[in-house]
Amino acid sequence: MLRIDDISYSVEGRPLIEHASAMIPEGHKVGLVGRNGTGKTTLFRLIRGELTLETGDITVPKGARIGGVAQEAPATDVSLIDTVLAADTERAALMAETEAAADGVRIAEIQTRLADIDAWSAEARAASILKGLGFDDVDQQRPCADFSGGWRMRVALAAVLFSRPDLLLLDEPTNYLDLEGALWLESYLARYPHTVLIISHDRELLNRAVGGILHLEDRKLTYYAGPYDTFAATRAARLAAAEAENKKAEARRAHLQSFVDRFRYKASKAVQAQARLKMIDKINFIATPQEAALRRFSFPEPEELSPPIVNMESAAVGYGGAPVLARLDLRIDQDDRIALLGKNGQGKSTLAKLIVGDLAAMSGRVLRTSKLRIGYFAQHQMDVLRGDETPLETLRRLRPLEGPPKWRARLSGFGLNADQAETVVAKLSGGQKARLTLLIATLDAPHLLILDEPTNHLDIESREALVEALTAYTGAVVLVSHDMHLLSLVADRLWLVKGGRVEAFEEDLEAYRKMLLASDAPPKTQRPEAAPKKPDRDARLALRAEVRKCEARIEKLEEMRARVEEKLANPGLYEGGRAGEITKWQLKRAEVMAGLERAEALWIAAQERLDAARA
Repeated sequence: MLRIDDISYSVEGRPLIEHASAMIPEGHKVGLVGRNGTGKTTLFRLIRGELTLETGDITVPKGARIGGVAQEAPATDVSLIDTVLAADTERAALMAETEAAADGVRIAEIQTRLADIDAWSAEARAASILKGLGFDDVDQQRPCADFSGGWRMRVALAAVLFSRPDLLLLDEPTNYLDLEGALWLESYLARYPHTVLIISHDRELLNRAVGGILHLEDRKLTYYAGPYDTFAATRAARLAAAEAENKKAEARRAHLQSFVDRFRYKASKAVQAQARLKMIDKINFIATPQEAALRRFSFPEPEELSPPIVNMESAAVGYGGAPVLARLDLRIDQDDRIALLGKNGQGKSTLAKLIVGDLAAMSGRVLRTSKLRIGYFAQHQMDVLRGDETPLETLRRLRPLEGPPKWRARLSGFGLNADQAETVVAKLSGGQKARLTLLIATLDAPHLLILDEPTNHLDIESREALVEALTAYTGAVVLVSHDMHLLSLVADRLWLVKGGRVEAFEEDLEAYRKMLLASDAPPKTQRPEAAPKKPDRDARLALRAEVRKCEARIEKLEEMRARVEEKLANPGLYEGGRAGEITKWQLKRAEVMAGLERAEALWIAAQERLDAARA
C-alpha cells in the first residue's frame, strides 16, 4: 500500500503541494492527473525519495521496489535484449553466481530461487516486451547506440516493465510511443501484477488501463474510484453542486449586506445591522478549483479549392533504393479527416513527405492543386523553433510586415499569454512549444494540415480544445497520433500503412485496436474443425531457453560431482585420522547428487513440454 499522509512541498517559497493525503491499495492501477505545472512529476520524485518533504510522510511496504523511467537507455554497445535482461538485477546476480558457486547447498538454493522468479523464461519475456514496443527480432540484437534518444526511451521503458517493480511510476510514457505501442502498453498495464501510478493526459489509456484517478489540484490530492470518464463526470457534478451552493450563499450575503448598507448609521437599526455583519462573516463559500480558462486554438480559415486537392496515381516513393511505398492510388479532398495507421517503420512519415512535396515520386504521379497550401506540425518541436528567440521574435521573423498587436493577437489565439510571448523558446514548457508550433503550421491558413503527434505535452483540457479546433477547421487534416480519443473524434477516414502499401481501413478504430492486440495480421475466421492452436514463437523460444538452461545446470553439477568424487578417491584423504574432512566431502557429494537429480527432473519436464510444442 502506498500511503501519502499530510505532505507539503514548496518550490522557491511557492507552495506546490500543501497538506495533501491519499492512499493507494496494493495492486491498484491509478492515473495521476492535473493541469501542467501542478506538481505531478514532483510528487513522483517525493515518492522516490529524491526530494525532502516539508511536512508529512510517504510510506510504502517494507522492501518494496520502486521503478520508473528517469531517462533514456544509454547509447552503449550492449544489445537491446541484454540491456533489458540486465534490468532484473536479482536474476542477473543469481546467474552470475551460478558461474562461481561450488557449494551444493548454495547451488540448490540458487536454482530454486531462479525457478521461483521464472528466470528461465526471462529472455522470451524481454523479447515479447521489446516487440510490443516496436522492436523486431533483428532490432533486439542491435546495440543501443544504433538508436535515437526517443527509441532508447522505449528501451528504458521495456527494462523497467521487465524488472516488474512492486510500485511502477510512469510519467507520460506514451509521449514517445506510436499508436501501436500505446495500445500494447495499455493492455500490458491492465495485466500488470503490482501497483501502478501513471501520469498521463491520454484519455483512452486512463479509461482502459487504470481503475482509479488521483487528482492533484489546488495543492491537494483527491482520489476518485473508476476510470477517467467516471472521474470527469463525478468531478463535474461536484463542481456544479459547489457552484450552486456558492450562488445561494452569495445571494444570502448580498441580502444581508443591503440591510447593513441601508441602516448601519441609523441608531434604531444599529444593533440589527451589527448582527447582520456578524452573520455575513459566518457565511462560508465552498472552495472550488482555480480552473484555467479553456484556451481555444484559433485556426485561420482557408479559401475553398476544387477537389481533389491531392491525387496520387500509381505513385511510388522512397530514398533512392527500393521504394518504401508503391502502387499508391490515393485522393485527398479539402473536407477529409484522415488518420494514418501502421507501426513505426512502415512508411507513415515517408507518405507525409510525399504529400508535402519534400520527396518526389519515384514513379507514377502526384497531382496537387496549384494554389494548395500545406501546414506541417513536426513531432519534435525544436526542429522548427529557435531556442534563443521569443515567440514574439519568431513571429517578427516569419511575419515582418505585421505589427506587435497582430503578433500578440495570434499568440493569444493559441493560448500564449503576454509573459510567455516574451519568454525565450528554450524556457517554454513542452505544451507551450506545441502551441507555438501549431501556430506556425497554420500561419498561412493551409488547405491541408498534417499533424504528427500533436498532443504530446498537451494536457487534457488543451487536447479537448484541439479537438474542437480541428472539428471546426475547414481544411483537410492528416493525423498521425497515439491518442485514440483524438483520432476517434476527429478522423472520418482511416488509411493503413503496411507492407509497402497504403490502403483504406474499412473498419473502425476499435476494430483496429482489437486486431493489434490479437496479432499483427487481421484475424481470420476460424473453422469449427480447426486444430488447437500451437504455442506461438515466443512460447517456443521460452521452452527452448528453459531446456538450454536445464542442460547447463546439469553440466555444471556433473563437473562438481566429478571434482568431489576425485577428492573422495584420493588415498591421502583417508590418512592421519581425517574423519571430519571425509564426512564433509561425503555430505557434499550427497548434496551434489540431490541437486543433480532435481536438475535432471526439471530437464526431463522441460524437454517434454518442448516436444509437445513442436508436435
